[in-house]
Amino acid sequence: MSEHDPEVVDAELVDDGHLPALREDRTPAVRTVDEDPDAWLSPEAQEDVKAGIADGTRDGYEGDMQRFAAWCATVGRRPMPAAAQTVTEYLSHLKRTPRPRTGRPYGPNSMDRIIAGIRSSHRAAGFTPPDTMGARKVVLGYRAELAARKDPAAKPKKASPADRQVIRQALAKLDRTTPTGKRDAAVMLLGHAVASRGSELQPLDWPGSFTELADGGLRVTVYRKKRKRWQDIDIPLDPDPDLCTVRAVRSWVGALAENGYTDGALFRRIDQWGFIAAPMQRHGKPIGDPSGRMTVESLSDIVQRSIERTGLPGRWRSHSTRRGFVKSARKAGTDIVRIGRHGDWDDQSKALIGYVDEEDSQGEENPLAQIGKNAAAPSED
Repeated sequence: MSEHDPEVVDAELVDDGHLPALREDRTPAVRTVDEDPDAWLSPEAQEDVKAGIADGTRDGYEGDMQRFAAWCATVGRRPMPAAAQTVTEYLSHLKRTPRPRTGRPYGPNSMDRIIAGIRSSHRAAGFTPPDTMGARKVVLGYRAELAARKDPAAKPKKASPADRQVIRQALAKLDRTTPTGKRDAAVMLLGHAVASRGSELQPLDWPGSFTELADGGLRVTVYRKKRKRWQDIDIPLDPDPDLCTVRAVRSWVGALAENGYTDGALFRRIDQWGFIAAPMQRHGKPIGDPSGRMTVESLSDIVQRSIERTGLPGRWRSHSTRRGFVKSARKAGTDIVRIGRHGDWDDQSKALIGYVDEEDSQGEENPLAQIGKNAAAPSED
């Protein structure tokens, strides 16, 4: 949820018919529709709202609300409309209860998302969201406890930045004469060049998403899912052939053409025998995109697998190339506003500022290093 506003969701997330009945000794909160007779949405409008929410965000919130409702059923509390104390109790429960899959309780960041999901579910169902100040204080205290123990869970799980130097090392481990090597190189270099999220790289088509430029470069049209708008980005030829995004994309497109794919999905799966877009089955039934278009998760796997071969420590994901673009641009002395507009960050983006602050606190950009470099030589008096 690194770049999402956890409070901005108003989709139909919960089916009231599947929630436990209200306890007789509890007074339900007032439905918004009771306060304002026009405060309701038709099923069609609810579906239209859902279409404007990122799939991952919506799915996460739905799962969180289902688990909250199940816990309420076991303790005899009302999940909707939930009392503020119920939400606080639930977060306290999560803090102390190991999850079966990990053997550890939820981390603070996941708990923040859960609170946001409960609130958005209430809005969607026509209820005023419960006050969550107590629940947030539980999370705040939990984060402080973890920090005092130096527990890694206290820190946000950010993808490590894959800048040009990291990508160079990863590319050196690929066999770029093979279709797999050509594709994986194009994934990393294009992701870095357009500062894309995996979800923005995955739907690109050839040639549909690209325009040839007079200087030999390419213009790529990217749909920025976070901000719900299209963006055209010009990618020039790079003086370093090994790190040239345009050459890498053309090389991969050539491999696609040799295998009979001249239009449609740019990034397609390749099986263990080297066949592009080979049909996949599970239990005798076809699975996956029939065109062979890769999933966001599989693109992230490419970045992770390619960089991990280098032995470089870090948390490598498809988002690593987006973060890496910021690092590369800062190293080149690019203004933060130009960086943000290239990657379609809002001018006031906290995420971008956070990336820049991290980079500027390290190495030669560290303010202390700059002070030392520019300080006058001590007097010999």
